[in-house]
Amino acid sequence: MQAPSIGGVMLPRGNGETVRLSRGASLTDFAEKINANPASLVQVMFNLGEMVTATQSVSDETLQLLGDEMNYTVRIVSPEEEDRELLESFDIDFGEDEGGEELLVARPPVVTVMGHVDHGKTRLLDAIRKTNVIEGEAGGITQHIGAYQVSTEVNGEERAITFIDTPGHEAFTAMRARGAKSTDIAVLVVAANDGVMPQTIEALNHAKAADVPIVVAVNKIDVEGADPTKVRGQLTEYGLVAEEYGGDTMFVDISAKQGINIEGVLEAVILTADAALDLRANPKQDAQGIAIEAHLDKGRGAVATVLVQRGTLRVGDVMVAGDAHGRVRAMLDDAGRNVEEAGPSTPVLVQGLTNVPGAGDNFLVVGEDRTARQIAEKRAARERNAAFAKRVRRVSLEDLDKALKAGEMEQLNLIIKGDASGSVEALESALLQLDVGEDVELRVLHRGVGAVTETDIDLATGSDAIVIGFNVRAAGRATQMADREGVDVRYYSVIYQAIEEIEAALKGMLKPEYEEVELGTAEIREVFRSSKLGNIAGVLIRSGEVKRNSKARLLRDGKVIAENLNIEGLRRFKDDVTEIREGYEGGINLGNFNDIKVDDVIATYELREKPRG
Repeated sequence: MQAPSIGGVMLPRGNGETVRLSRGASLTDFAEKINANPASLVQVMFNLGEMVTATQSVSDETLQLLGDEMNYTVRIVSPEEEDRELLESFDIDFGEDEGGEELLVARPPVVTVMGHVDHGKTRLLDAIRKTNVIEGEAGGITQHIGAYQVSTEVNGEERAITFIDTPGHEAFTAMRARGAKSTDIAVLVVAANDGVMPQTIEALNHAKAADVPIVVAVNKIDVEGADPTKVRGQLTEYGLVAEEYGGDTMFVDISAKQGINIEGVLEAVILTADAALDLRANPKQDAQGIAIEAHLDKGRGAVATVLVQRGTLRVGDVMVAGDAHGRVRAMLDDAGRNVEEAGPSTPVLVQGLTNVPGAGDNFLVVGEDRTARQIAEKRAARERNAAFAKRVRRVSLEDLDKALKAGEMEQLNLIIKGDASGSVEALESALLQLDVGEDVELRVLHRGVGAVTETDIDLATGSDAIVIGFNVRAAGRATQMADREGVDVRYYSVIYQAIEEIEAALKGMLKPEYEEVELGTAEIREVFRSSKLGNIAGVLIRSGEVKRNSKARLLRDGKVIAENLNIEGLRRFKDDVTEIREGYEGGINLGNFNDIKVDDVIATYELREKPRG
């Protein structure tokens, strides 16, 4: 029924009916659901104090506000629900094993190793794989999620286990949580000398939220001060009671560094899986699973590490992973060997996708390219709308008080580029969780995988954004373009350094950076001895100017002989002077430093604070 609304605009009033809208919907989408004119909804929002266009993606809160005003109950459909409905429209059942019990066969357990930073997760995985993952890891911290399969003998039977390798620093909380969702069993690594730490509890909570059984690996039992019993006691407080104390959690004492009892961990995983889980899947159906990690490879294009959860993935299959799709051109196993097919619980590296999917995106095999493209495009559109509508977090910038009061700055824009989608997502998540205030908005305008490009610099120029490159550098003429346009591009290889520095910059606590500026060079023509002042250099100024009290270094045959010297005395004939210019002669005293010879060069410089973008 038509009834006047605010401002005299005629609108259909609801009776509390529920309107289902996807995240990032526009006023036009709302209007279609209630048979109203989009322009009238724009007017309503204007009367409510919000300037919104009819086709603009708006936040969940805005949709709720509009619904309340018009007596409708707005229900925002979750991405998972929307994705399920999308797949159902293509007659695809995701997450279900097809056929009856007779088609299900046993599959290996999928395990995630979790725990506090520095408690030995990577070293344990190292010991299990007999390869060294730590080498090449910046800061000794695992930067990407990977996956691989190992085998062990339990009760005379060869059993396979798949490991998902989640990164260790707290900045990767988002990825760690995601890793747990695709996991059957969690191995919690706790150092016997440190005991339970904050991230241990955090990891434990992720595993509990994912409702997976936990095996505890008590590491570093060979270290001084190790007390495995104390660890068992501490974890009892968090509901993990060891079997020897009458509980049902297996604790295994190990030393990853010495390789002690590594087999015990694998055996505990298999025994826990057999006791607590029914791990079976149908290998005969079209493959479905999860993308664990993805990145842009220079020679191979978009590549994704996927974990097959049911069905069998084969070379030549058409697959959709998140908003990426393509035909599987090649598959590599964790050892880099080409494989033709991968069954349930098998991780493989897939080539042939159109673009880079996100870490944690579901993948599925479909019958034809057209279907794959349609699903990917609809997912991409949904992601785009949700990103436009995403409510930004606000960050207090102490050093921008004046600019804010003067109305010069209202938001800080960031563009994040990285080498892998999981890293980019984790970095974005951590930055958006920085201390929240009401002064300025922090917005991530764009995030992507690959080098920093001219397009990124273009976007940054138009929006005064800072570009963050994580494990990537600028490509082509992007660096020159950034210099020309004055765009601040910052590069990082360890994620927590990026977070700390950006946080410090946001709070105005960033220590000033200095750059060295050469002032002048002086060639020593003669050395005079003075009982009072030591050796004095008779010099000819070759370039620039030499100033008293400036910093200097001494070069002999082009090599630096001494650093951090000071021009303590400067004379021209018999007069003390403050500077001597190019082409003139004079005398230089370097204080207590007397190791000077004819033909040595004194290069002077000063440290100037670098302006920050």
